Amino acid sequence: MRYPFLAGAAVVLATAALAACGSSGDGPTAGPEPSGTTASAPAAAGPEATGAAGSGEGAAAAPSGGAQDVPKVPAGELTPATGSFSKPQKKYLTGRVPEGMDPAAVLQTGEETCDRIRYLAKADRDIAVGAILTGEVSGAAPAVEHLCPEHQDLVDAAALGYADGTHSGKELRPGRYRAPSPTGNCTWELTGANGGELAADSSGTGEPVSLTVPAAARAFTSTGCYAWLPEGETR
Repeated sequence: MRYPFLAGAAVVLATAALAACGSSGDGPTAGPEPSGTTASAPAAAGPEATGAAGSGEGAAAAPSGGAQDVPKVPAGELTPATGSFSKPQKKYLTGRVPEGMDPAAVLQTGEETCDRIRYLAKADRDIAVGAILTGEVSGAAPAVEHLCPEHQDLVDAAALGYADGTHSGKELRPGRYRAPSPTGNCTWELTGANGGELAADSSGTGEPVSLTVPAAARAFTSTGCYAWLPEGETR
């Protein structure tokens, strides 16, 4: 069975199931390991970035609109209303909590991100990697690093893939790539020096497709293919 990505019905159902069950865990607690959250279950995030590296360094630090300029709570002052934060939780929160905001709310955002990744990975690994790569699950990199490091392999795989758009220069890594869940209007083109076409194709079936990025490629453009994930080794 082929699983669509977050934009598909399977993810809608997964989100509904999560909402019925709620998130796991008990929130801030003392100890060396991160705890869960009592918040309601995560809903699927909409597209917010292209590429894993841009999918989340600042996403969990709400609010939006000039949030980068808001002074952050010093690490030594990051304390919950009750209990205490574990070391991983505090590392996640450092530099991410605007003054005047409850750090527990920011932590909840990161824990919900881990919940999304955990659920999607259980359904299908490609779903999880694609969602991280496109930014549909936002804030994945910092959340995984500090709160659910067991999913670091998914973030690493996403960092080697391509979301729809145009990629060039050092972004390009020769190798074999696969679009596991393209739309019915997936097109792609590889160009070399001086813009010369190396390869171009399309797929209207919605079935998985593959391509090879050669060493001679200078630009790769994809539309309607959602995400290209690495197959085997890339350089």
